[in-house]
Amino acid sequence: MCFLLIDVGNTNIKFGLGDAKKVVQAFVLPTNLNETPDSLGLSIYNFLNYACPGKHIQAWVVGSVVPLLDKVLEEACYLYGKCPLYFLPADIPLDIENQYQQPQEVGADRLLGAYAARKLFPEPTSLIVIDFGTATTFDCVEHNAYLGGLICPGLNSSLQALALNTAKLPQISLEFRGENLEIGKNTQHSLNQGMLFGFVAMVEGLVLRLKKILRPKVKVVATGGLASLLATATRSIDLVYPELVLEGLRLAFLNHQHKGV
Repeated sequence: MCFLLIDVGNTNIKFGLGDAKKVVQAFVLPTNLNETPDSLGLSIYNFLNYACPGKHIQAWVVGSVVPLLDKVLEEACYLYGKCPLYFLPADIPLDIENQYQQPQEVGADRLLGAYAARKLFPEPTSLIVIDFGTATTFDCVEHNAYLGGLICPGLNSSLQALALNTAKLPQISLEFRGENLEIGKNTQHSLNQGMLFGFVAMVEGLVLRLKKILRPKVKVVATGGLASLLATATRSIDLVYPELVLEGLRLAFLNHQHKGV
């Protein structure tokens, strides 16, 4: 059994192949609202021919925070997938209690990350799931309940906004030059240190405050493109799990299949 996992984010669309044991492969495309069913469908078709030639794909399993692409994906699956497509949590409910005041407002990626973390790290551990995406989100789980969380600026988004409004600021690479904060000796160095260690300080401060609210013991799980980078500079992150949202899609689909719904 093999199925396609699709995490549609505001910046990127991440794809993975899932089976009964794990997410076995992933690739990323930029999110493009001008995609057509043919352009997106052919990109996926070519990936599947490369990654698993001749293998039958049982279903496309999707978590999306970009509603404008939902219909495009449905038509692409019809044309090129020739298999069922499921949106989560709309088509397959997640086995986690959603305590948001308006449950439908929670992005699928946030809920899937929380669900996956709960399945990977059972009770009694409380969880903080940090996703370093277009926004930086902190999501909290106690027992089998998604409590809600925090939405903060994303690192790349902040850097782009700063560059857009300040013509003289240079382009920088997001790389740590060392484990300790340095006083910038030029504009590029100052910007590098300020952005990176500013976000590290945000993570450390918010994790500390959230831990005072949540029941101990608390595990902090990070995901998203910059998770591995920022985790090298702080002890506030216990584990980096890059494919956490795709893992949530995989686990939810398997649970759905097991129930025979």
